[in-house]
Amino acid sequence: MSDLAGTGLLAKINFRRDRIMMPGWLYLLTAVAVGTAYSSRATYDSAAKRLEFGATVNKNPALLALYGPVQDPASIGSVSLWKVGGIAAALVAVMSILITVRHTRADEEAGRLELVSAGVVGRYAALTAGVTTALTANVVLLVLVGGGLMLLGLPVAGSIMFALFWCSIGVMFTGVAAVTAQLTTTSRAANGLALTVLAGSYLIRAVGDVGPSWLVWASPLGWTARLRPYAGERWWVLAIVVAFAAVCFVSAFRLVGRRDIGAGLLPDRLGPAEAVAGLRSPLALAWRLQRGLLLGWIAGFAIYGAAIGGVVDNTQDMLGGKGGRDFLSKLGGHSGIVDAFLTTTMGLMGLFASAYAVQAVLRLRSEETSQLVEPLLATRVGRIGWALSHIVFAVVGPAILMIVDGVLVGLIHGLRAHDLAGEFPRVFWSALVQLPAVWVLAGITVALFGLAPRIAVAAWGLLGAFLLLGQLGPLLKLKQWMMDLSPFTHVPKLPGAEMRAQPVIWMIVVAAALTALGLAAFRRRDVG
Repeated sequence: MSDLAGTGLLAKINFRRDRIMMPGWLYLLTAVAVGTAYSSRATYDSAAKRLEFGATVNKNPALLALYGPVQDPASIGSVSLWKVGGIAAALVAVMSILITVRHTRADEEAGRLELVSAGVVGRYAALTAGVTTALTANVVLLVLVGGGLMLLGLPVAGSIMFALFWCSIGVMFTGVAAVTAQLTTTSRAANGLALTVLAGSYLIRAVGDVGPSWLVWASPLGWTARLRPYAGERWWVLAIVVAFAAVCFVSAFRLVGRRDIGAGLLPDRLGPAEAVAGLRSPLALAWRLQRGLLLGWIAGFAIYGAAIGGVVDNTQDMLGGKGGRDFLSKLGGHSGIVDAFLTTTMGLMGLFASAYAVQAVLRLRSEETSQLVEPLLATRVGRIGWALSHIVFAVVGPAILMIVDGVLVGLIHGLRAHDLAGEFPRVFWSALVQLPAVWVLAGITVALFGLAPRIAVAAWGLLGAFLLLGQLGPLLKLKQWMMDLSPFTHVPKLPGAEMRAQPVIWMIVVAAALTALGLAAFRRRDVG
């Protein structure tokens, strides 16, 4: 039997399993790239505005660390897509990691791969099918993003290179995830290890853009940044990308042949024979399971909050005058360019906090499908108590994140503006007012978990839809009733606008009702 026997069938199954998740990722990423280019092109419609913007960004260490430099301030494409070359580009790597691990290590961990391997399936079939699935997603993303940018009228060569820029990141981290899937015994560890490589690459690239420039060439994200779309494309850099991806794929295929199914090459650590005293309640167990995720998000919010606080004073220069003010005003700003910038930024951070809330709630589903809930429910632990032990993190966790963000942005901005007493409370409350909308999405996720657990992951699609409605709806002049579908549309536009308590109260009531509905449904349905 060939070592690749059954690859096509497994790949077909993978695409069927990802028929919701993969289109959701592709839709979100394409909309972010094309929508950002569409809005920024109108904002920086003159060479003077672009040059002023580029000079402001390239001398600001915080912006350089977050997004990298503006490669060619005179180029409309380079300026328009500058912001999606940093964090948004890293999301392509996250998509690739999750898809690859889902169809390799996760299937082994669940025992599905061992069952499938009893049939006519070769040793390398599962890894090949998983890698093929992730690579296909990246190729489709390349076509969608490149085509969308060209339809906007941006230069063809630059649009193709930008699409290759994103695709290259996805291909490289598909290879990284293929390797980490061979090293660990759990999908969580494989994802964590691959994401650690991604975070390290981002950090090295950030340090290189701010300090010693040679460090950029030590990071995979630095290589892709040096492809320079719309700024004198460097096609030869793609050879480095191909070489790195090839080394990762070859290593993964060699490693998969040197281990048993279900085993990893890194040894597992044995836990203690008895649980510690502080691990005797559902909440304590939930904290043990959720703490790594929460601490990682806190660190990310702290870094981003410090960076945003350091650039608020440069908003006037960054946004190029009246066009920039109009742009932010459409996104929700109402009183001055600084207030408009803070309103938009806090709304975006609220969406990020919602992503954490969805992750925290969906941990319930992963525990359920992994058959780790039934042993707990066989004890004195009740269903509602167990579910609430995780839901509390979806409520308290986003509050902690927005507090961290509000404190750091308010503190740094207040000190730089020499008006800490006046600016800090305004910024802090603009962060906290996002929480009711975050809790609504958490409530929707709980309701899906209770009523339709098999499609609970659809919460990610709703998050993407809310992101598009909030960030692009005003720019695309969508109907108001469509934008009202997003809870973030109803958040008071602080600072600058009047604080309205009624929508805040209603969103809290809706979030509580959805959570109660989900818990009641979970209490009545079968586990698993």
